[in-house]
Amino acid sequence: MSDSIASKPKAGKKAPAGKNMFGKEIRLRWYKDMLLMRRFEEKTGQLYTQQKFGGFCHLYIGQEAILAGLVTAMRKDDRIITGYRDHVHPLVLGVSPGEVMAELFGRSTGSSKGKGGSMHYFDKERNLFGGHGIVGAQIALGAGIAFADLYRGGDQVTYCFFGDGAARQGILHETFNMAMNWKLPVVFVIENNDYAMGTSVERTSNVHELYKLGLSYNMPGVPVNGMSCEEVHIAFADAAAHVRAGNGPILLEVKTYRYRGHSMSDPGTYRTKEEVEEYRKRDPLEAERATLLENKWATKEQLEKLDEEVKAQVEAAVKFAEESPYPAPEELYIDVYKEKDYPFIKD
Repeated sequence: MSDSIASKPKAGKKAPAGKNMFGKEIRLRWYKDMLLMRRFEEKTGQLYTQQKFGGFCHLYIGQEAILAGLVTAMRKDDRIITGYRDHVHPLVLGVSPGEVMAELFGRSTGSSKGKGGSMHYFDKERNLFGGHGIVGAQIALGAGIAFADLYRGGDQVTYCFFGDGAARQGILHETFNMAMNWKLPVVFVIENNDYAMGTSVERTSNVHELYKLGLSYNMPGVPVNGMSCEEVHIAFADAAAHVRAGNGPILLEVKTYRYRGHSMSDPGTYRTKEEVEEYRKRDPLEAERATLLENKWATKEQLEKLDEEVKAQVEAAVKFAEESPYPAPEELYIDVYKEKDYPFIKD
């Protein structure tokens, strides 16, 4: 499996034409996960425009198939680290929508006690290591997490996500060199949604096939259709097998698309309505819905009921967040250092 990845970096794997490699259970899981991500982010966008919380806000709408396919392919003890478009990562890992929403609101019941906000989600129990606001910083941190696991003799895999814009950072090259030299168990994932903020890949790089960026370090690279849960799942499963076998890191370029702007302050005037609509025809949520209906794994009425249930779940999360308290002032001094006692803090 790992040999096929290394020797054929130009082609990601696809399911056989006209066949369903995956059945009802996993298809429903993908649909439910994407539906929760979509409705949560839609509500988040509304709340931000109502000034319910501040800071920056980057929505994941359109890219949901990546995480849906990942969580069904990874092991529970594998690690995830990503950039600042990170609201839905804790959701698919099992953090309650209330905790995720409370973090956006800066409340003490949030998954990071209200201290991280939109761009810095973290959950130790589920091996989510952020949420990072500095562009590209997580590339080196992801390699460091993988190094720690290798040093301890574990066989966990770290999935290190970053965007096509972050792929321009110099830290990528330093990290790729060390990761290959030490054969670190890390899957580097470029979520290529075509635009680094408002600048297209074609305007920022002479290399448009970003999975080739690791070739100068002999790191295999694979392009992946990020609008298909099925193809994403296969790619992550193969990549994890390659890495877990001791072959060192691999680079996946997951081609995806965001339907909203880079952030909530981005009107998206750098792309045409026709371009956005063309990608909406490939909406992974609608694709999974069609598959469920075509195979009679769910009825239209059942999916409509599910949608209402998810919307109610999100509304309950908003209520929980709004009713939760803000962190106490003394929380400023907690979680700064590892030590539990702070003798310099006076009562």
